[in-house]
Amino acid sequence: MYVEFDKIEDKARIWIYQADKKLSQKEVDALEGEAKVFTEQWAAHGTGLMASAKVFHNQFLVLSVDESQHSASGCSIDSSVAFVRSMEEKFRVNFFDRTKVAFLLNDEIYLESIHNLKHKIEKGDIESSTLTFNNLVATKGEMKEKWVSPAQNTWLARYF
Repeated sequence: MYVEFDKIEDKARIWIYQADKKLSQKEVDALEGEAKVFTEQWAAHGTGLMASAKVFHNQFLVLSVDESQHSASGCSIDSSVAFVRSMEEKFRVNFFDRTKVAFLLNDEIYLESIHNLKHKIEKGDIESSTLTFNNLVATKGEMKEKWVSPAQNTWLARYF
């Protein structure tokens, strides 16, 4: 069962998929439409999940399940991954490239390769106060509080 993202509980489990490029508004609208169709039929062991999906910053697809109603199972998670893979093909985007770190610079998303981080920090392109995205947050509540944080408050602190 689809629930608007703003109305799903803060304790709801989330998965964040970072696109390797910014999506156009037309692509965002289409992706959110596809995601709504997927979440309306998303089920675990035949039981419908109370789920949601939303695209943030034209770059991050977030899927969510309120597990107080029914938990996501391995098979249901596999089906969500298959859905995201199908969206990669449809929109010609990579949602599974874990070698890029997203930053918020001048209100724009900036992706940097993990391999270039130390150099970019030494050069001053990325500062300790630069906002970065922690795509491993587990719940909607954590997303609200910890998804976007200054680099110095993340695993990047070791570089400063």
